[in-house]
Amino acid sequence: MQRKERFEKFVEYFTTHQPDAETELNYGNPFELLIAVILSAQCTDKRINQVTPALFKDFPTPEHLAASHFDELFPYIRSVSYPNNKTKHLLGMAKMLVEDFNSEVPADLKELQKLPGVGRKTANVIASVIYNQPTMAVDTHVFRVSKRLGLVNQNANTPLEVEKQLVKHIPEEYISRAHHWLILHGRYVCLARKPKCEECKITHFCRYFEKNYLQV
Repeated sequence: MQRKERFEKFVEYFTTHQPDAETELNYGNPFELLIAVILSAQCTDKRINQVTPALFKDFPTPEHLAASHFDELFPYIRSVSYPNNKTKHLLGMAKMLVEDFNSEVPADLKELQKLPGVGRKTANVIASVIYNQPTMAVDTHVFRVSKRLGLVNQNANTPLEVEKQLVKHIPEEYISRAHHWLILHGRYVCLARKPKCEECKITHFCRYFEKNYLQV
């Protein structure tokens, strides 16, 4: 099967079966989503959703968070991965929002990546989810699933290479949702160690399935 056809079947399936896919992180505004995404690096959304309610309640604005300090903030996120670095990132991010961005989360990718704790993946999430821009955040799920499905070249070895190929071939109006399609499929079906191919509904265009189950 040609890659063009895989993309067509990918979009056809998910627009039909998961047309409204969205992030599983809980948030109420752009600032809260930015906090949640920074915290979610190498951590589960489930864990982040457990710690953010208290954090959002006690630090509802960039000004509140910027006025805090390490020893005050750390206990709120001690249970997430890399809490020391993330505490510093949140404090630095909030101060920069207040001082440089009038306490508003920027929409521009380059501006977003100036914020402490915000790399390209996080910036793409914010631009996509909040500002509905056609950006593709590539996490471990997106990286793995897109290669298994055959949507990207097998020699695409970096998140940026995968991102560029996905953005090139997915129609612009679906890019922001496609990010969630790939994440959710990787989180619940196309698992890293043992994909649930027997339960999967998209094996009819999956390169991994073709290679491992159909070839004799």
